[in-house]
Amino acid sequence: MEDDAEAREALRKLLEIQGYAVAEAAGGDAAVAHALAHRPEAAVIDIGLPDLDGYDVAQRIRRGLRGAPMFLIALTGYQEIEERGRSGETGFDAHLVKPVKFEQFFELLARVAGEAARPD
Repeated sequence: MEDDAEAREALRKLLEIQGYAVAEAAGGDAAVAHALAHRPEAAVIDIGLPDLDGYDVAQRIRRGLRGAPMFLIALTGYQEIEERGRSGETGFDAHLVKPVKFEQFFELLARVAGEAARPD
């Protein structure tokens, strides 16, 4: 989820080119509703949002999932150590800083997809 329409579209296109199925949301409430209804393997969430911040989105998703797995990635301009710590405290599994290194981003997504594909 990204509130900037152009950035959201660019990220969607990059993910689709890499073969990922993508759904997008412009706001926090819509992102939470979509994540809980569709249960994707991963969600990419900006922290600096106008309605709910990304921390609130992550917390609401975690509460709604009741322990079910979903990998939450903060993709944000916030790079301070305190922000990274808060990401983990509020339910994010990874914290990536914009501008993101796409090799790192796609390696992380591939690892998430690989873990989801592994038999228990």
